[in-house]
Amino acid sequence: EAEEEEGKMQPPDRTAFDEATAKIQEAIDGLQKKQADLAKRIAERSGGKEEFFAKKAELRGQLDEFSKKIDALMEKKNEINKAIGDKRQEGVEMRSQLNKMKKSIGYTNEEEIDQRIADIEFKLCTDTIPLKEEKELLKEIQELKKNRPKVSQVKNLEAGLATRDIGGSFKEQSATISEEISLFRDGKKKVQEKMAALMEERKGQLGDLPEIIEKRDAIGKQIAEKVRERSELRDEFREQEREYRKYQDEQRRVRQEKAAEERAARQAEYEKTRRMREAEKLDEQPYVQEMTLIEQTVAFCKSLTSTKEVGEKKEEKEIKHDLAE
Repeated sequence: EAEEEEGKMQPPDRTAFDEATAKIQEAIDGLQKKQADLAKRIAERSGGKEEFFAKKAELRGQLDEFSKKIDALMEKKNEINKAIGDKRQEGVEMRSQLNKMKKSIGYTNEEEIDQRIADIEFKLCTDTIPLKEEKELLKEIQELKKNRPKVSQVKNLEAGLATRDIGGSFKEQSATISEEISLFRDGKKKVQEKMAALMEERKGQLGDLPEIIEKRDAIGKQIAEKVRERSELRDEFREQEREYRKYQDEQRRVRQEKAAEERAARQAEYEKTRRMREAEKLDEQPYVQEMTLIEQTVAFCKSLTSTKEVGEKKEEKEIKHDLAE
């Protein structure tokens, strides 16, 4: 029994739990009182808050409006700069194509090509040259005739490069937009200065209010920590209660199983005794009372018949006696 008491699970200590939670609640109450005092001081120094926030919102709206306008102009300027860049790249590509064509042609005008063709033909007609060289000269004539139309194309490209729009109108637009952006930035800067002055003025009105707010927030964190500690303590106690209920349920189940086993054992013992008694009854003579009654009846009848026989014998004796006489 002592071992059972030693291994027995003890219920959660409700008194200790109540004392611990009461101690935490006392700390929370003290912190909340301090927080309330700080909140009162904050409220006393928060006069003019509505006017401050209204003015601040107004200046913020002006800043946002300037920012939107500047962003829109910057986007437009970026598009113009991209167009200027595209124009510049287009000119570079045209110049590169022109140089390649000039290099492939090798002549700057049709007269030079015609003169070269005439010189080759004169040479072919007047000079005695090897067959290989003759073939090369004939091939050169074909190339010259093929490139001759390209000379006019080169001239057209050069004229186009000389007269093409290199984005002058875009540059004017970009300069105009830059001026507008500068104006809006100046306006935004003035509003920012007003905002800074407003914040500085408000800071002077509040004095050490930010420090008080910081203290209030710090106390709020302490309260939250205490609340969390209380919740953890409650959760731990509830878990202990659940574990104890589980233990009680298990003990109840064990007792019930033990009681059921004992009932089953008693029932088995009873059944065994009952069967033994029934077996003993089978060994006894059945109908004992009836047989006893019958035996008594037979004995009685015999007693009656034995009396009659005695009387008859006496009578026979007497008769025999008479006959002898």
